[in-house]
Amino acid sequence: MTDTSRTRVDPHVMKVAGVLIVGALAVVFDTTIVSVALHTLSTDLHAPVSTIQWVTTGYLLALGMTVPLSAWAYGRFGGKRLWMLALAIFLIGSIASSLAWDAPSLIAFRVIQGVGGGLMLPLLQTLIVAAAGGKLLGRTIAVVALPALLGPILGPLAGGLILTAFDWRWMFWVNVPFCIAGLVLAWRLLPKDAPGTGSRLDVAGLLMLSPGIAGVMIGLSNVAGTDGFWRPWVLVPLVAGVVLLAAFGVYAARKRSPLVDIRLLRHRSLGSASAVLFLSGFALYGAMLLLPLFWQQVRGVDALTAGLMLVPQGVGTLFSRTLAGRLTDGIGARWVTVGGFVIVALSTLPFTVADASTSDFVLVAALLVRGFGLGAVTIPVMTVSYLGLEKQ
Repeated sequence: MTDTSRTRVDPHVMKVAGVLIVGALAVVFDTTIVSVALHTLSTDLHAPVSTIQWVTTGYLLALGMTVPLSAWAYGRFGGKRLWMLALAIFLIGSIASSLAWDAPSLIAFRVIQGVGGGLMLPLLQTLIVAAAGGKLLGRTIAVVALPALLGPILGPLAGGLILTAFDWRWMFWVNVPFCIAGLVLAWRLLPKDAPGTGSRLDVAGLLMLSPGIAGVMIGLSNVAGTDGFWRPWVLVPLVAGVVLLAAFGVYAARKRSPLVDIRLLRHRSLGSASAVLFLSGFALYGAMLLLPLFWQQVRGVDALTAGLMLVPQGVGTLFSRTLAGRLTDGIGARWVTVGGFVIVALSTLPFTVADASTSDFVLVAALLVRGFGLGAVTIPVMTVSYLGLEKQ
């Protein structure tokens, strides 16, 4: 007779995961919904795509700059308090974004959303894995990844429906029920945790790391154009960002309690997993920006059809979730990840030659397979990053 306790995720872990996922869905849906709306926002707000892309880039910029604070804030305030604070910030940013009057105001309010999201996303994973106590990490990470997998399925579809039937402002109002439900559930069901004394905030590290991330992202965002990198508004922020990040690396290697302890990257599993996740981000987030624009500008479809065309990628990722988790627990992460990358590479090839006349069936099938490969990469890599680490 099989011992189900060894093959099933603990009910307590599932309860914690369920509560956190409700709130996290607001962040995930928001990202994917907005990606479908860039064309509409450009038209309605009378701004070029080069400006409107900052609705997404500004959000990701704030998210990236805030993530380094999450570990310190977790130790200082405790998981439950920090989660509710981050969710409240995201709620405020969502309401403000719905009231934006032009492109700059919308970009500014999206930055507020990014601050909340930057605290929530790493905290989601940390709290669930901590509740699991290191057991059945492959299956546990498959649970953690559920919001990220549902987003590419439901987000573009919801975005297309909203933009077809309502004003673009409703893209942000749909976050409100998730945020409120997430706050209520977290208050009632998440285990209480007293805030720790935590370490003192590494202000010097923060002043190097966050501006460094911002500089690199701003520089890369300005690359578009015939001159490429060889322009001051590309080179200045990019070089400054790289210098600041390098300075932080030297500083953090010597400091006892840096903002981000990069010495953990000496741990082979964590270091390799971090590098692979960084590279896989190009395949995932680059496509999230380009594919909706491809369907709308090259293929000439409306926002709803563009959303429907992106659903197969999310479906493929969802299909691979359970299998990838089981294979990771069974045969290890290496071969699952390698296989996933091969699938993503091969299924991306049709888009390198796609134009207005390419068969819809070919592109949709490629997206389905591509999504399967992305799930096969993300879940094992997230799992292996925790192997052998002490709880703190």
